Amino acid sequence: MAWTYILRCRDGSFYVGSTVDLERRVSQHQLGEGAAYTRTRRPVELVWAAEFDRIDDAFAYEKRVQGWGRRKREALIAGDFEALPELASRSWSARRARGELRREGGS
Repeated sequence: MAWTYILRCRDGSFYVGSTVDLERRVSQHQLGEGAAYTRTRRPVELVWAAEFDRIDDAFAYEKRVQGWGRRKREALIAGDFEALPELASRSWSARRARGELRREGGS
């Protein structure tokens, strides 16, 4: 079995990875033996994982999720699968062009 996973780092950022041994890999990240990105952002917390039959499928999904924005990753973590298509960057751009989006934080 293989896994795609998301870690929340100490600074609130997300790290997306894939592995064949999820427990060992998360432990490596915690110990500073993981990716360079997580070494300076410890501790990390496993916030989402999905199991795949093959490592190449897990790796392909990792690359897909790495291309997503923060809101889309947060929807995946929350299990809000209905929101995922709406949060696609093209969809967001189209909605903004039609004036359907407002700036957050006032005005």
